[in-house]
Amino acid sequence: LGQLVRRNLLSPADKKYVHSLFLEITGQDERQSWDSDLIVRQEAERFLKYFSESPSPLQAYTQTFRILNKTFLCLNTFQFTIEAPFIARKIEAGQFIIVRPHSMSERIPLSVCGWDRSAGTLQIIVSAVGKTSTEINRMQKGDTFKDIVGPLGERSHLPNAVGTCVVIGGGYGTGAIIPTARDLKARGNKVIGIVGARDKESLIMTDELKGVCDEVLITTVDDSCGRKGMVTDALKELLSREKIIHVLAVGPVPMMRAVSEMTRPLKVETFVSLNAIMVDGTGMCGACRVSVGNETKFACFHGPDFDGHLVDFDNLMKRQKMFVKEEKIALETLNNIKHEDSDEHEHPIEQSATTPVATPGNAVEST
Repeated sequence: LGQLVRRNLLSPADKKYVHSLFLEITGQDERQSWDSDLIVRQEAERFLKYFSESPSPLQAYTQTFRILNKTFLCLNTFQFTIEAPFIARKIEAGQFIIVRPHSMSERIPLSVCGWDRSAGTLQIIVSAVGKTSTEINRMQKGDTFKDIVGPLGERSHLPNAVGTCVVIGGGYGTGAIIPTARDLKARGNKVIGIVGARDKESLIMTDELKGVCDEVLITTVDDSCGRKGMVTDALKELLSREKIIHVLAVGPVPMMRAVSEMTRPLKVETFVSLNAIMVDGTGMCGACRVSVGNETKFACFHGPDFDGHLVDFDNLMKRQKMFVKEEKIALETLNNIKHEDSDEHEHPIEQSATTPVATPGNAVEST
C-alpha cells in the first residue's frame, strides 16, 4: 500500500482511506485496533510522509530532466542543456547517460559533452540518425525527458606520464572528447585536438575544443575549412613531428579503426569509445558485448573506452548492423505519422533550418 501511495497510483479516495489506515497502525488514531507490532508500525511510518499535502521529501530526490536550452549546430544536430543535478554532481569525463524522451520510446545511450555541477546541468549533442534521436531533436526548450539514467560506464583513461596527447573527434564525437581534453590539460599535458567533417557546415564545437587544447587541427573532405582530407591525415602529420604518448578517438567506427591501425606500429597508447548497441546500460543484459583482446567485454560497464589496439572492430561493426532494418522501419513510421499530423492542418508547418531531418543511412542509435 505504501508503494502504491509513493508512486501516486491510488485515487484520492483510496489514498485518504490508506492514510487513515496508516494513522491507525502507528497509533496516531483513536481507534488503535491494529496490533502494535514494531515491524508493522515502522513500515507504516516509512510511508506517512508521502501523504503530506506540502512538498514531499521525495521531491528532494526528483530530477525534472527539463530542457533548459536547445542550440542548432548543423544539419540534424542539436546541443541540449538539461536539468539533471544529481547526474551533474557525479559524472566524469568519458561517462555517458541513457535517455528516454517519452514513456513509449526506446532507451538510447548518449555521450555527455559538458556539465555544470553548481548549476546542476548536463550538455549533450544529438544527431538525428534514427527514430529516437529524431524524436529528441523535435523536443523544444521547456520539454522534459521521461527519464535519464547516469552517469554510466567508466571514466576515460588518462596516461600516467606527462607529454603530448591527441584527442580526435569525428562528427558529433567532437563534443565527447572535450571533457577528456580538459582533464588531460589539467594534468599538465600538451593537448592537440583533431576534428574532421565532410564540410565546413558539418563542423561542430570547434571553438569549445580550442578552449581546452593547445592546438586544434581541422580537416574537411571537401577542403572548405582547415586542411583537406581525413582526421588520419592530420594524425599522420602529428606523429611525424611530435612524440605522442596518448591518443583518444571518438566517432564513426571506421575512423576509430583507422586511427588505431595508424598508431599500432608506433605503439602509441590509443583508446576509442565504442558505440555498441545498449539496452540496460549496467552490464546486466549483455546486449553491448564487444570483443577486446579476445575477451568478451560489456561496452556499458567495462567501457565505453577501450584499448583500440585490442578491439575486434569487425565484430563491433557486425553487431551494430543487427537492427538496421527494424530501425529503418521505425524511422519511416515516425516520419509518416509526422506527415499525417501536418496534413491535418490547413497550413502545414514548413521545415526550417532548425528542423531535424532524419538520415536513415545510419539507423543504429549510438553513443
